[in-house]
Amino acid sequence: MFLLLAAPAHAQWKEASSDHFVIYSEQPEKDIRDFAERLERFHNAMAEVLQQPRKKPSPSNRVTIYVVRDQAAISKLMRGNQTVAGFYVPRAGGSTAFVPRVDSDITKASFSEIILLHEYAHHFLISISDETYPHWLNEGMAEFFGTAKFDKDGSVGVGLPAKHRNLELVYADEVPIEHLIDTSLYFAKKGKFYDSFYGRSWLLFHYLFFNTERKGQLSDYLIKVRSGMDELEAARAAFGDLKKLERELESYYTRRQWNYRQIVADAVKPGPINITPLSMGAAAMMKVRIQSKRGVDDKMAKELLPEAQAIAARYPTDPFVQSALAEAEYDAGNDAAAISAAERALAVNPAELNAHIQKGYAMARLAKTRSDAAAAWSEVRKQFIKVNKIEPDHPIPLIQYYQSYVEQGIAPPKVALDGLFWAHRLAPFDQNVRWSIANEQFSTGQFREALDTLAPLANNPHQSDLSDKAKELMASARDKLAVAEQKSAVTSTGD
Repeated sequence: MFLLLAAPAHAQWKEASSDHFVIYSEQPEKDIRDFAERLERFHNAMAEVLQQPRKKPSPSNRVTIYVVRDQAAISKLMRGNQTVAGFYVPRAGGSTAFVPRVDSDITKASFSEIILLHEYAHHFLISISDETYPHWLNEGMAEFFGTAKFDKDGSVGVGLPAKHRNLELVYADEVPIEHLIDTSLYFAKKGKFYDSFYGRSWLLFHYLFFNTERKGQLSDYLIKVRSGMDELEAARAAFGDLKKLERELESYYTRRQWNYRQIVADAVKPGPINITPLSMGAAAMMKVRIQSKRGVDDKMAKELLPEAQAIAARYPTDPFVQSALAEAEYDAGNDAAAISAAERALAVNPAELNAHIQKGYAMARLAKTRSDAAAAWSEVRKQFIKVNKIEPDHPIPLIQYYQSYVEQGIAPPKVALDGLFWAHRLAPFDQNVRWSIANEQFSTGQFREALDTLAPLANNPHQSDLSDKAKELMASARDKLAVAEQKSAVTSTGD
């Protein structure tokens, strides 16, 4: 009995909800609150530096962060990759990040938190502008903000030295300035060994940001790039002699004191943070939920399902649990079971969004096999309209309403197209939505608009199949645009 009484209490899962984040963690409430406050202050600091208005997003457009036990748990979520200390997955209506326990004090961020801040900087930058950034500038800005310092008085310092890049800058393969600035040249010449790209991107951005003699050059460079000028040509026009700039960078790196910008507490003050303990059923289901939100393939989905079913059997009236079961059943291909689980969740909580969404997904997949296809797709659309009424700015029902027409094989009406474009505005970081928008623009002859939409996808540093497809479609759009402009010139000459 003495041993039982002396044993530490079992850690309890909690949810922290703030303006821009939802955090799930087993850590003590104080640690979770401190973490949430730092993230909100970080968001506000970026908004302050980049002169962006403070906008509170719709609940489903926040980033959800799952704090797992340790690095080994992250490795498992990354399918055995032991080099990743945390990662972020951008999705419309479901952007998620996964980090190990946040063991940092109020001022000094742990390495996993630095990674999270870096990735959130990417999320913030693409959320405030649909413009594309050159690869070095994209990563340089994320590194610049990712080293934020949180002082006890509530102020935030941004632009501190990226000390975690020191070894890279000293020992990794050097990236010449021309390769650093020219995205296509960098990837063409990139070797198979680790190089200093991230460190040098940070160094260049930091130098241009704080150097008074080069004030305005960075903005000038970006304007030139966005006007269509080649990256290297724009750099020479804005920065002058690149070899001279490279020598200045070498000298800059050896300095002992670094400038950074301190933002006062009042300018970054976070909004309310609500922390609530999860139910016993929700806590038991968290492992399943984390795996589902990470993403599973068919094999993994079938392996995960028995655990989800066993937990759900113990908590048949917990909407969180039944909603997670609905997702696990859908991932495993069991559409009827997914609908049943979702309906059990909705019977308790009619506003359980994940249950509504999983039910809609399952209904859509079943609609493809039903003989009364028109009626089935009509029911799918009604289901997603329900979600839209609960949260009008949730991007998933807008996307799925449009997608229902595509899957049915009929032209989406204007209301569906408008919804898709609004979903893109809400979640410009979602690559699949961007791809759908670009195809709609291309098919209606909006070739210039399609090029603008495709550019961030084609230039995505994390290259994917969609990146290659985007490059192919951009080439076709340029050809179509050239033909259209030639015809217009001929017509104009004839007049």
